[in-house]
Amino acid sequence: MARKHKVSPTNQTNVTNAPADTLPATLTGVAGEYFVAAELSRLGHIASITLRNTKGVDIIACNQDASKSVAIQVKTNQLAKRGWVMNKKAEELVADNFFYVFVNLKDKHHQPDFHVVPSKVVARYVSQAHSHWLATPGKKGQLHTDHPMRGFADEKGEYLGQWDLLGL
Repeated sequence: MARKHKVSPTNQTNVTNAPADTLPATLTGVAGEYFVAAELSRLGHIASITLRNTKGVDIIACNQDASKSVAIQVKTNQLAKRGWVMNKKAEELVADNFFYVFVNLKDKHHQPDFHVVPSKVVARYVSQAHSHWLATPGKKGQLHTDHPMRGFADEKGEYLGQWDLLGL
């Protein structure tokens, strides 16, 4: 039996016609954060999930002697997609020790995929992709209207499983 979710005006998912194997958006994000923290721990790092009101940082991770740490923003999707929805802030949040981990939960029968990407790569990608979208006419030849939504995709999978990029 498929769960029904409906998207409210505030973009919080409560109720759409989603496949039975998908989670509501809030659980999707939480699951992604816990999977990332678990994977970091499995790799021998210390990972701490931040409080929900910590802007832009979902996980703080460090090596075992705490000599190196990184901040991580987790973005999670489902159903074997290689693209993630973001917002304009991704163009500006750049630091050498700030990373994104894009998680694809796939379905409940498979382990998730993790794409580990430096923030400067994400910032450049979302900026260029959005500029290209704005410059490309719509289906009826109209100009696109600017908005804060952005997207990131790792089409070639070059960041898949690249935990070493964290430098921990």
